[in-house]
Amino acid sequence: MDARAQGRYDCFMPSLRARPLTDAEWDEMSTFSANAFLGDPTPEPVNPGLLHRFLERDRYRGVADEQDRLIGAGGLLTRTITLPGAGPSPLAGVTFVGVRPDSRGQGALSTLMRDLLEGLHGSGEPIAALWASMAPIYGRFGYGLSARRATLTVPGRAPFRPGTPTGGAVRWYSAEEALPLMRRVFEELLPTRPGWVSRSDANWDWWFRDDPASRYGSTSFRYAVHHAASDGRPDGYAVFRAKADWPAAGPDYRLDVKELISADPEAHASLWRSLLDLDMVGKVSYDNVPLDDPLPLVLVNPRAALTDVSDLLWVRLVDLDRALPARRYAAPCDVVLEVADRFCPWNAGRWRLRVDERGAAEASRTDRPADLECGVADLGAAFLGGVRLTALAGAGRVREQRAGALRALCRAMAGETEPYCANIF
Repeated sequence: MDARAQGRYDCFMPSLRARPLTDAEWDEMSTFSANAFLGDPTPEPVNPGLLHRFLERDRYRGVADEQDRLIGAGGLLTRTITLPGAGPSPLAGVTFVGVRPDSRGQGALSTLMRDLLEGLHGSGEPIAALWASMAPIYGRFGYGLSARRATLTVPGRAPFRPGTPTGGAVRWYSAEEALPLMRRVFEELLPTRPGWVSRSDANWDWWFRDDPASRYGSTSFRYAVHHAASDGRPDGYAVFRAKADWPAAGPDYRLDVKELISADPEAHASLWRSLLDLDMVGKVSYDNVPLDDPLPLVLVNPRAALTDVSDLLWVRLVDLDRALPARRYAAPCDVVLEVADRFCPWNAGRWRLRVDERGAAEASRTDRPADLECGVADLGAAFLGGVRLTALAGAGRVREQRAGALRALCRAMAGETEPYCANIF
């Protein structure tokens, strides 16, 4: 970002203030949010009032100008996030952030972000995370790109390598039948999958809402659940739509996967096989796939899985003394970090991170010389174990002051799997 753009985004107007929403503003939040993204509000014929159930009013804040006109809004969701080696940990999920198009670049977003983070400091969740509508926005508030996602597009009937583990049964269900089975699978896997964020009842309803306005010419959702060959229990599922295309040569439908979750290689391969082999399907596309998803590795031709990579989850460490010890580490280390954090100054300065042989850590203030220098967003990027500190150092974002410190901390923070978040929240 050039200096002029940075200055535009960092401007701050003292006349702006963060406050709770009035009843009238809360009632019109769907319209405000749609307008902020240059869209039109859509009716909720399938699930009236869903947005208000999804959001948490007592954690949702507005930004008002000097005339007390609402120009920005955003809030927090009470969630957990699965951390490497530690399981679910409290998370503040930043959601539904928007600023009026005619009020952008005037400090509304900075005012809102400062209000939310100051509210978490000391007693709230030590970690915040979000999905970003635009990648350049949140780095200036200390969020680091911690998990990425792939988009896979695979031709129908693409063959698997011999010996690929498939089995069990894939059965289709109605939404009412599938939901409890899906929730069971998701909840069983949640504690072991780094980056996964918990879901409330309303979050499940929001993520799989199926009103006609959200289909964009495709069908309603189809629900497929995999049952294990050993005992018939549900251990994976896929939710998808079909988009019809019928050229002169014959049907060439596209399946768009909303979510595909599996407990093991058999469930994963069986679900994909069932989608790829559907009659009339020319290709299957899924735009939220873990970077280490095994599908390309089970294809005879791995190039058949056309892949694009984009950002997924942005993580903000609110209080370093509480956030850094929340996860487990892969190797012992003892390093001093000089951390820059202009947005949350309570984090700025030197921190000693000590990790013992069990992977447990403690972080404390220190006057010792720094071994590494970095920004708080860089720690957020590396926190889930997917982004390597050595890569950040290669980008000039992390600077080593003591030989060997970078490698030691990189080894300690590395994860066994790529972090992943299954749904927007």
